[in-house]
Parts: sequence; C-alpha cells; structure tokens
Amino acid sequence: MGRDPAQRPVIARHHLHSADPTERGHALGTADAARIRTSITAYQRLFEAVRVDPALLRPYGEEAADGIRRWAPALHRELVAVAHAVGVDVWQLGMLNARTEILATVGATAEGECSTAVYVGGPGAPHTIQTWDWHEEFTDAKTLVRHPAGRTGDARIFTEAGILGKIGLNSAGLGLHFNILSHAADGERIGIPVHVVARRILDEATTLAEAVDIARSADVSASTVLTVVTFDGRHSDAACVELSPAGTAVLPPDPDGYLLHTNHFLDHRLAAGELAAPAGSTYARLKHLTTRRELLASADPARWTELLHAHESDGAPVCCHPQPGLPFHQQWRTLLTVSLDLAERQLRCHAGGPCTAGEESAWEHL
Repeated sequence: MGRDPAQRPVIARHHLHSADPTERGHALGTADAARIRTSITAYQRLFEAVRVDPALLRPYGEEAADGIRRWAPALHRELVAVAHAVGVDVWQLGMLNARTEILATVGATAEGECSTAVYVGGPGAPHTIQTWDWHEEFTDAKTLVRHPAGRTGDARIFTEAGILGKIGLNSAGLGLHFNILSHAADGERIGIPVHVVARRILDEATTLAEAVDIARSADVSASTVLTVVTFDGRHSDAACVELSPAGTAVLPPDPDGYLLHTNHFLDHRLAAGELAAPAGSTYARLKHLTTRRELLASADPARWTELLHAHESDGAPVCCHPQPGLPFHQQWRTLLTVSLDLAERQLRCHAGGPCTAGEESAWEHL
C-alpha cells in the first residue's frame, strides 16, 4: 500500500451537524463506510503480523466496547450507530478503537512515533505542533471530523477512519495533542481506549482542570501522553498528562513556557516502568526539540514546522520515512503534521511530514 511521495495524500473530511450521538454516528458511518471497513481489515492484518491471537480479537473488541459503554455512554451510542451504518459488528469497532490497547497485549512498542512541541511563554494563543507517525499502511485512513459537542460548542478532530478521537480542539478554547507511551504495566487487559479518552476530553472539557479530571477517571490499560492546551482569548496554559495503568502524572511547561514530549515518560515515578528502548529514537527526538525550541517562540508558524524538520541522517528522525526492505508492519512514516490554532479555533494540518510542509498551500484547515 505504498505511494509515490510526490503524490499529495487526501484527508477525508466530514462535517456532522447533529449533537445527537446516534444521528451523528449514523451520518459518519454512512459517509465513511468503505474506509472504516478497510481500516478494520488493515488492523486485523497488523495484529496478525505482531502475533496477536486472532481468536482474541472479538473478546478484546467486546471488552473495549463494554468499557466505552460504562465510561462514556454517549460515545458508545455513537459507536453502535456507526457500526449499524457501516454494516459491521460493534465489537469490530471496539477492536478498532482499542488498537493501542490490543498492541500493548503483545508488547508491540513503536520505534517510529510522534513528537509534540508547545509554547505558552509569549503573548496570545499557544504555539503548538506535532507529527503523527504511524504505519505507512494507514496513509489513507486519515480523517478530519467536525461536529457539535454539547458544552464545548464545536469539536474539530483529526483521527483515523472508525476511531472516535485523537488530536483536535474545541470552540471553548481547549486543544489536545496525542503521543503513545509504553509502560511495563500496559497490556494486562483491555481498558478504556486512550483514543476514546482524547475524544471525551474534546467533547466535554473547557478547562485544563476538567481535561485532567476526565483523564484521571479513565481506567486505562495502555499508556499515552495527552498534551492539553487552553486559550481564553487572553491567557494560555498547557500541561502534559501522562496516562498509564500505573498512574497519572501532570507535567506543566518549563519556566520559559515550553512543553515538549516524544514517546517516553518524563515523570520520574512513571519512568521507572518505561519500556522505550534506551537507544530508541524518542530520546534523540526530544533532545532535538529541546536544543532548537526557540523556533517555536516565533510568530511565524513556518518556523514551528522547521523545528520538526529533522531526519535520521540529522540524528533525530522527527520526520520519519519508511526503511526499504522491511515488512509492512515496520514501515513507519510521518503521515501528518498538525498544529492547533486556538485563536481562530481551527485545526491546521498537512498530509505528510515537515519536510514537505514548507508552503502554506500544503496545509489544510478545519
């Protein structure tokens, strides 16, 4: 499923108009049925490649769906409506949304993964940007969804086809970046999917404190860091919420207003269970972001992209490209570069890595 790098990938867009979860799910499932079925098949193939027992996928999906039903009933209603519209079983969408949790059951940690940088040390709205690195197999799963979200007004989310949430912002002035982590306590069961935690925050939280409370309330079985940023029109704030079965840590910006994260724990207590390889790229990527972080303080978003423009040959594969000859499940690529414009309440994204995002025309807005 590789593609010519010169081709600009397409990101599917869906603007949903109903705040009712069932109506919303039906509309999304009807509009995106083919891509959701493709995602289910692709993830089943990925699970098989990393040696997840195929006989466990249905129980895992059922466990995930039941956890969503108990913890986020409205999102479960949406999930059920999507499944009915697509013509698949609810457990299959539970499996899709629990893809991180299922991978954790076999210790399938990722070498190519995401890098996030946030700056709240200057006047005005936060400066934010991240890469989304994932298997090249999922290039065509990229999805932008805008929908009414109750008390937060309006949510604009980047995710994968069939998955409830990932990166985004809401019209209450709260945004969220998303990076996967790996901890020794991960994978013992299927808890609340971390992608669903991200979605519920975007649907319900208007403040940093509310976002932290929602994250803490989730009984998770896989680790992630949710970098939450807020802007009320005058003041900005941010925190990294490291979420794990072993506990939750909330990390504020440094004294200069920078908040940088890759794919290893920064909280000392949680870092004791770290599974990222000592020689893994996550440490080199964080060092790169730290040494060039002043680029993020610029008023020019092009400089923020420049911060992320580094490859393996530069010593830090922040912008990730697949290695020829490796099997498909080891082919990593930066599939998206995304920034949250909380002043304009817009999600700004480029369907590719920082090295191809130099022109403003390369960016899309939602």
